[in-house]
Amino acid sequence: MTAPGTVEEYLAALPAEARAVLEQVRAAVLRGMPGATETVRYGMPAAVLGTRYGLHYAAWKKHAALYPVPVFDGDLEAEVAPLRSGKDAVHLRYGRPVPGDLVERIASAVAALRRDDR
Repeated sequence: MTAPGTVEEYLAALPAEARAVLEQVRAAVLRGMPGATETVRYGMPAAVLGTRYGLHYAAWKKHAALYPVPVFDGDLEAEVAPLRSGKDAVHLRYGRPVPGDLVERIASAVAALRRDDR
Protein backbone atom coordinates (compact mmCIF):
# COMPACT_ATOMS: atom_id res chain seq x y z
CA MET A 1 0.00 0.00 0.00
CA THR A 2 1.37 3.42 -0.92
CA ALA A 3 1.43 6.26 1.55
CA PRO A 4 -1.39 8.78 1.13
CA GLY A 5 -0.42 11.96 -0.72
CA THR A 6 -3.31 14.07 0.58
CA VAL A 7 -5.42 14.33 3.69
CA GLU A 8 -8.44 13.26 1.64
CA GLU A 9 -6.64 10.08 0.54
CA TYR A 10 -5.68 9.38 4.15
CA LEU A 11 -9.28 9.79 5.32
CA ALA A 12 -10.71 7.76 2.43
CA ALA A 13 -8.55 4.77 3.38
CA LEU A 14 -9.87 4.63 6.95
CA PRO A 15 -12.68 2.42 8.31
CA ALA A 16 -15.95 4.33 8.72
CA GLU A 17 -15.75 4.82 12.51
CA ALA A 18 -12.17 6.06 12.41
CA ARG A 19 -12.91 8.35 9.45
CA ALA A 20 -15.93 9.90 11.20
CA VAL A 21 -13.90 10.62 14.34
CA LEU A 22 -10.89 11.96 12.45
CA GLU A 23 -13.06 14.23 10.33
CA GLN A 24 -14.38 15.78 13.56
CA VAL A 25 -10.83 16.10 14.90
CA ARG A 26 -9.67 17.66 11.63
CA ALA A 27 -12.48 20.23 11.67
CA ALA A 28 -11.72 21.19 15.28
CA VAL A 29 -7.98 21.51 14.58
CA LEU A 30 -8.64 23.78 11.61
CA ARG A 31 -11.10 25.91 13.62
CA GLY A 32 -8.41 26.34 16.26
CA MET A 33 -5.74 27.19 13.67
CA PRO A 34 -7.35 29.66 11.27
CA GLY A 35 -5.30 30.01 8.12
CA ALA A 36 -3.53 26.68 8.55
CA THR A 37 -2.87 24.60 5.49
CA GLU A 38 -2.92 20.81 5.43
CA THR A 39 -0.36 18.31 4.29
CA VAL A 40 0.66 14.74 4.99
CA ARG A 41 3.86 14.44 7.05
CA TYR A 42 5.24 11.25 8.53
CA GLY A 43 2.35 9.40 6.89
CA MET A 44 -0.35 11.34 8.76
CA PRO A 45 -2.31 14.56 8.25
CA ALA A 46 -0.83 17.75 9.65
CA ALA A 47 -2.03 21.32 10.01
CA VAL A 48 0.76 23.71 9.03
CA LEU A 49 1.07 27.36 10.02
CA GLY A 50 3.16 29.16 7.42
CA THR A 51 6.36 27.13 7.28
CA ARG A 52 5.88 25.62 10.75
CA TYR A 53 3.95 22.50 11.60
CA GLY A 54 1.09 22.90 14.02
CA LEU A 55 -0.45 19.55 14.87
CA HIS A 56 -0.47 16.10 13.35
CA TYR A 57 -3.57 13.97 13.72
CA ALA A 58 -3.94 10.31 12.96
CA ALA A 59 -6.26 7.33 13.22
CA TRP A 60 -5.19 4.13 14.91
CA LYS A 61 -6.94 0.86 15.65
CA LYS A 62 -8.70 2.01 18.84
CA HIS A 63 -8.22 5.77 18.92
CA ALA A 64 -7.46 8.98 17.06
CA ALA A 65 -4.47 11.00 18.23
CA LEU A 66 -2.96 14.48 18.17
CA TYR A 67 0.81 15.09 18.09
CA PRO A 68 2.82 16.87 19.44
CA VAL A 69 0.76 18.38 22.22
CA PRO A 70 2.94 20.30 24.68
CA VAL A 71 2.21 20.45 28.38
CA PHE A 72 0.03 23.50 28.94
CA ASP A 73 -0.43 25.69 31.99
CA GLY A 74 -3.47 25.71 34.21
CA ASP A 75 -6.99 24.65 33.35
CA LEU A 76 -6.26 23.56 29.78
CA GLU A 77 -3.67 21.04 30.96
CA ALA A 78 -6.06 19.77 33.62
CA GLU A 79 -8.53 18.91 30.82
CA VAL A 80 -5.86 17.47 28.50
CA ALA A 81 -3.99 15.38 31.11
CA PRO A 82 -6.49 12.48 31.29
CA LEU A 83 -6.22 12.06 27.51
CA ARG A 84 -2.43 12.04 27.37
CA SER A 85 -0.45 9.03 26.29
CA GLY A 86 3.25 9.59 26.56
CA LYS A 87 4.74 13.01 26.84
CA ASP A 88 3.26 14.66 23.76
CA ALA A 89 0.33 12.59 22.46
CA VAL A 90 -3.37 12.99 23.14
CA HIS A 91 -5.57 9.93 22.49
CA LEU A 92 -9.26 10.15 21.68
CA ARG A 93 -10.85 6.71 22.04
CA TYR A 94 -13.36 5.57 19.46
CA GLY A 95 -16.85 5.03 20.82
CA ARG A 96 -16.68 8.16 22.96
CA PRO A 97 -17.85 11.62 21.90
CA VAL A 98 -15.11 13.70 20.30
CA PRO A 99 -14.34 16.64 22.60
CA GLY A 100 -14.37 19.08 19.68
CA ASP A 101 -14.20 22.18 21.85
CA LEU A 102 -11.16 20.81 23.69
CA VAL A 103 -9.41 19.82 20.43
CA GLU A 104 -10.08 23.32 19.10
CA ARG A 105 -8.61 24.91 22.25
CA ILE A 106 -5.56 22.62 22.03
CA ALA A 107 -5.05 23.67 18.42
CA SER A 108 -5.47 27.33 19.30
CA ALA A 109 -2.95 27.05 22.16
CA VAL A 110 -0.44 25.26 19.90
CA ALA A 111 -0.92 27.95 17.24
CA ALA A 112 -0.21 30.65 19.83
CA LEU A 113 2.97 28.85 20.88
CA ARG A 114 4.11 28.56 17.26
CA ARG A 115 3.53 32.29 16.73
CA ASP A 116 5.56 33.03 19.85
CA ASP A 117 8.42 30.85 18.53
CA ARG A 118 8.92 33.03 15.46
